[in-house]
Amino acid sequence: MSILIKNGHLVDPATGRDDIFHVYVNDKGVIEKIFDKDAKLPENPDELVNACGKYVFPGFVDLHVHFRDPGLTYKETIKTGSLAAAHGGYTTVCTMPNTKPVIDSVEHLQMELDTIKKDAVVNVLPIGSMTVGEDGKELSDLAGLKKAGIVAVSEDGKSVMDSVLLYRGLQKLKDLGLPFFDHCEDKPLVRGGVMNEGRRSHELGLPGITDTVEDVIAARDILLAREIGVTLHLCHVSTRASVEMIRLAKEFDTKLSAEICPHHFTLCDADIPGDISNYKMNPPLRSRADREALRRALGDGTVEMIATDHAPHSDEEKQGGFMGTPFGITGLETSFPLAVTELLGKYMTLPELIKRMSLAPAKLLKTGRGSLAEGSPADIVIADINEEYEIDPDTFLSKGHNTPFGGFKVRGKILATYCGGKKVYDDKEARR
Repeated sequence: MSILIKNGHLVDPATGRDDIFHVYVNDKGVIEKIFDKDAKLPENPDELVNACGKYVFPGFVDLHVHFRDPGLTYKETIKTGSLAAAHGGYTTVCTMPNTKPVIDSVEHLQMELDTIKKDAVVNVLPIGSMTVGEDGKELSDLAGLKKAGIVAVSEDGKSVMDSVLLYRGLQKLKDLGLPFFDHCEDKPLVRGGVMNEGRRSHELGLPGITDTVEDVIAARDILLAREIGVTLHLCHVSTRASVEMIRLAKEFDTKLSAEICPHHFTLCDADIPGDISNYKMNPPLRSRADREALRRALGDGTVEMIATDHAPHSDEEKQGGFMGTPFGITGLETSFPLAVTELLGKYMTLPELIKRMSLAPAKLLKTGRGSLAEGSPADIVIADINEEYEIDPDTFLSKGHNTPFGGFKVRGKILATYCGGKKVYDDKEARR
C-alpha cells in the first residue's frame, strides 16, 4: 500500500533534514522519495496523511526491553510488548534473554523467533545470554546463537561475576562480531539493597544500594573490553562515576557505547514519595547530582543512546512496598514524552534527541534502520511535540501498568507509527 505523508516537519539526523518535507512510501514498504515542500506530488496514493503542524521522525530503536516471552507471558508477550512499542513510537526493539527458559541455546532462541514471526507488529531482535541459564558458570553456544539470529549478547539482570569466564566470552564475541550489552552490578555488594543508599533510604528505613555496586563492574568491564577490542555497550547507566569512566574511556581507542533510561534522567531518590514498589527498579533511582550528570551526559553526547529497560510485571506482583516485590517498571509508552519534557530545549535539540532514540542505537545494531533516507524501510513516527496531557497507565497496550509516572503532566504525543510501511499504531483509533 502506497502512503503519502504531506506537510510534516521531518527531522532525520541521518540525512540532516530538519524542515517541511513530504514522504512517499511505495507499496513495498520502502521510502521511495522525499519531496521538497513545493514539489509536485504523486497522485492518488492508497493512504494520504496530512501531517501539517506535526513532526515526522525515523522509528525509534530500543536496545533494551523485556517481553517475558517465552515462559513469563502473564507479565508480557511478544504481541503485547510490540504493541506497546508501537504506541511509544518504537519500530525496532531488542529483547533481553532472561526469559524462562533463558535464551542460551538455538532451541530456546527458536521458540522466541517463532513467536516473533507470528505475533510481533514491530521489528523484534533477540539478544542471547552470555552463560547457560545466566548462571555464570558455562558459556552459551554463542556461535550457534549468532548463526540463528541474535544481534547481541547480554547477561541482563545479572553480571558475569567470574572475570576469567567473562574474558573468554568477550574474546568469542570479538571473533563473532557481536556486541556485549553489559548489566553492571556487583551482586555480593548489593547486600539485600532495594533502593539507592542515601538520605531517603534512611528515612524510609530501607536497605540501600551504593553507587559502587554499578561502578566496580563498569570499571572492570571497560578495561577488559578495551584490552580485547570487543564492542561493549553499558546498559542503564545511573551514576556520576560511570559517566566519568565512559568519558575517560572514549579518549582512548575503545569500542564503547552506553544508554540512559528515562526514569533515571527524570527522577531521583528524593522524588520517591514513600514505600511504593513502582519506584523500585534496578539500578535504582540515584541522587539528584547523579540525575544531573546523566542529563548532561546525554546532552553532550558522552552517552549517545536512550533505552527504556521496559520491565513489565503483573499488578499482583507489584502490590506492596519495596521489600518482596520485583525490580522494574514499564517504559516503552512513556519514554518519548518524558524525553521531550525533561530534555528537549534544556539539554539538547530535537535532532539530537531523535538521534539518541533512533539513529545511534540503529548504528550499533547495524540494521540499516534509524533513517528516513530514500531507499530505507518505512519505519516512521508522526508526533506532536507540543501536546500536553497526563500519563494514564490505563491506556497502556503493555500488560504491565507498573510505572511511577501515572498522572505525570508531559508533552509529546505519538500520533501514528508505521513499521515497514504498515501502520501499527494510530492514536485516533486508540482513543475510540
